[in-house]
Amino acid sequence: MTTEQQDIFAEPGAAPEEGRVFTVTGQDWDEIAASLSNDDDEIAERVVVNMGPQHPSTHGVLRLILELEGETVTEARAGIGYLHTGIEKNMEYRTWVQGVTFCTRMDYLSPFYNEMTYSLGVERLLDIEDQIPERAQVIRVMMLELNRVSSHLVAIATGGMEIGALTVMTCGFRERELVLDLFELITGLRMNHAYIRPGGVAQDLPHNALDELRDFLPLMRKRLTEYAALCNANPIFRARLDGVGHLDLEACLALGVTGPALRSTGYPWDLRKTQPVSGYETYDFDVQTWDTADSYGRFRIRLAEMHESLRIVEQCMGRLEKSEGAPVMVADKKIAWPSQLAIGSDGMGNSLDHIRHIMGESMEALIHHFKLVTEGFRVPPGQAYVPLESPRGELGCHLVSDGGTRPARAHFRDPSFVNLQATGLMSEGGMVSDVIVAIASIDPVMGGVDR
Repeated sequence: MTTEQQDIFAEPGAAPEEGRVFTVTGQDWDEIAASLSNDDDEIAERVVVNMGPQHPSTHGVLRLILELEGETVTEARAGIGYLHTGIEKNMEYRTWVQGVTFCTRMDYLSPFYNEMTYSLGVERLLDIEDQIPERAQVIRVMMLELNRVSSHLVAIATGGMEIGALTVMTCGFRERELVLDLFELITGLRMNHAYIRPGGVAQDLPHNALDELRDFLPLMRKRLTEYAALCNANPIFRARLDGVGHLDLEACLALGVTGPALRSTGYPWDLRKTQPVSGYETYDFDVQTWDTADSYGRFRIRLAEMHESLRIVEQCMGRLEKSEGAPVMVADKKIAWPSQLAIGSDGMGNSLDHIRHIMGESMEALIHHFKLVTEGFRVPPGQAYVPLESPRGELGCHLVSDGGTRPARAHFRDPSFVNLQATGLMSEGGMVSDVIVAIASIDPVMGGVDR
């Protein structure tokens, strides 16, 4: 159906007031073009189209304002803010540890990275970076790389869905379930874990975690190989991605674009190598690049990066086997919250041994536990910024402390927000159908954009 009506979404100047506005649903573009003309007028040369607010290859709600000549995009702009949650502002009213439960919900496809960059910032302000137990550091790296695999699987799956490759979508989500099962085993949750915390991690690995990982690695390697064969041998899949969403190195540097979009230009910039944290410099892996600067190159990089992540996970498992029983939280009991966390017999809360200790044996332990949980620890005045290489690019957290028990300011440099700037450059001059592929290739998550 095509109807003429007032454009309730148009920004001032987005469409001429004297022009006609149409709501278009479900027909061929030739019919739409025909409806723009009558016997006396020529077909309109310039059409402004609202694509959204909806989900065009995004994890969240994005609006695109497209100017078209025929089916060619002459201008593309991104409209954001439809998923705003006020996470950064809310963190100013919670303790430093409680902030983890907020930031993990920003980019909800890579929650461990949000937790990690925030926790590293708090640890830098506390000046305890060199006190984090080695076992906690290894667990952190392992969880980050498992998260990179699950995030890239969703990127490829949803991108395939948008171009009609439904087999790619079903396979991608099938494999992701395997990773989420591991997350649930280790943290108790499939998403929004609040597992990486200032000082270490919430709890040690369950006794059967490494056995499950040993079964997971060969199966995932086998599936990824099949995945590559399915996509690369498909001429339709290749044709939709080759040369689409071109973004060269100069444009990436000018706009601050990072992640697979930057590495698809051939530039090997990966913060795990250039600015390593948590001992990343001690792991053996390769930075993946491509030289086409297009959507196909970004797809191939994500595919290769998943293999590299599995290499890192395998190295982590070897180190964890040797550190069985080692601590996973900083030794300073004025910071280590929650103290001696373990799952009780009812599947919830602290272990009965710890409850018995703080409730019946030590009044000082009870008082300290109460103050630590309700008030939180104090962080010296100052500010810190710690960047990470997330699945989408550079993710960083800028923290400001005024010496209190809550952040004075928490601000995140989210790669999805920055990378969306490239929407216009990647889309203009292409077809409407190519806009979807271009957006999908930078894999924006709107929870991180609109935080």
